[in-house]
Amino acid sequence: MTFRYAASADLLGLDPYINNDGVTNAMKGNLYEGLLNRRHDMALEPALAVEWSRIAGDVWRFRLREGVTFHDGTPFTADDVLASFERITHDQSAYRGAMSTIREIRKIDDFEVDVVTKQPDGTLDQGMPLFMIMSKQWLEANNTTHVLRGSNAATYANGNANGTGPFRLVRRVAGVRTVLEPHPAWWGKREHNLSRAVFRPIPNTEARQQALLAGEIDMAYPVHGLDVSRLEQAGIRVILGPDLRTVFLGFDSYRDESLDLKGKGRNPFKDRRVREAFQKAINLEWLHNDVMRGLSRPTGSMIAPGIEGYSEELDKPAAFDPEGAARLLVEAGYANGFPVTLDCTNDRYDNDEAICRRIALMLARIRITVKLNVQPRAEHFEKASARGGHNTSFYILGWTPTTFDGLSVLTSVMGTGGGGNFGRYSNPKIDILARKAAQEQDPAQRRQLISQALAIHKHDVGHVPLHQQMLAWGVRPTVAEIKPRPWNDVDLRWVRMK
Repeated sequence: MTFRYAASADLLGLDPYINNDGVTNAMKGNLYEGLLNRRHDMALEPALAVEWSRIAGDVWRFRLREGVTFHDGTPFTADDVLASFERITHDQSAYRGAMSTIREIRKIDDFEVDVVTKQPDGTLDQGMPLFMIMSKQWLEANNTTHVLRGSNAATYANGNANGTGPFRLVRRVAGVRTVLEPHPAWWGKREHNLSRAVFRPIPNTEARQQALLAGEIDMAYPVHGLDVSRLEQAGIRVILGPDLRTVFLGFDSYRDESLDLKGKGRNPFKDRRVREAFQKAINLEWLHNDVMRGLSRPTGSMIAPGIEGYSEELDKPAAFDPEGAARLLVEAGYANGFPVTLDCTNDRYDNDEAICRRIALMLARIRITVKLNVQPRAEHFEKASARGGHNTSFYILGWTPTTFDGLSVLTSVMGTGGGGNFGRYSNPKIDILARKAAQEQDPAQRRQLISQALAIHKHDVGHVPLHQQMLAWGVRPTVAEIKPRPWNDVDLRWVRMK
């Protein structure tokens, strides 16, 4: 049985340690495995480790699965775990931060390792699905023991794959298709009935839906909210559900002089009143109804319900108040507004370009002149991230805490030096609370610390949360079963065709 499916963008590569991107990560999860895995209901389950326990305050012991082979037939052992740890913590790794609490990994024998943390870490196991294991022998044979960052980085590991996962790579033509087949020696119980899976990137929403209607593909995501009824009338099942990703706006609150105000010696976004003015000028309900067509959940929180540390009280969005926004700009010394470039993707989030265009119109009402810089997500991330010199003043981004824990957002998005902190926002109080939360063993106390940090950030208007987008998958009757996970990825283990 062949399963053909399409998404709004192509993979950024196959190296499991670079390009932390939703579509890309979903594909990696079919090819590679961590010591632990997450099922479709988010529960942890054994993967390359069969047992794990905390044997000391700063030590976790993992018993590894025996009899596992990589796709090239090489046996899996503890040496692969050690080599993978060295590689994932390389300074070019996108997942270096996810491993930041680990001091070292010690080999006990070929099938047992101790993970030693820098301080007590009661939630270490929650991050283990991100630690995808690579073959030491394969890395060395192909001269790819170190990570080279960047979209479609020209390395062997980014164009090829050799994991222990349930599927193996057959062919990849960047921008056209990626073809997978089941790994015949996979250790796990086979729940799918696929003989092949063919992934296609189709960026244009209408083209993607036409391919679905014509039977060229069996599943498409996302589909447009306006077309749900049309697709259902044509016999297409539309699966809707909440996504854990929060889409938000970020500011350069670091530079003393804005990139858009050369020679002026001022950066408006260093002033909280300006950030709050932008927040008040944006009508989330208009975005929800007119742009997202109801397929979003407007939010005032940087984390979604279901994420550890979520607070309903903090989730209340700021009131739409353009008059109040204008007054704040006057107070801050920008009565006539100022120009700013909004860096925006056109293939990353549902309706991302349309969201940015609508926000530009809203900000025009308070005399902000927005220049849109719309790019594919690969160029967007290169420009705005640390590797591009944080070359942005104002940007759109989304974040899913893949550990399902608010600490991910505290450290990565709003923490000083965080990998997702493109605007280099910094608040020492948040950094201190994040460190305390990382070490706190009592769940209630830890939750309180995360919530406290999020409240400080909300009051400071460090970022402007917009919404959590909704899952919107179109599925043809050829598919008997598919189980979406709430971070909008396709895990082929649970796909069954008729």
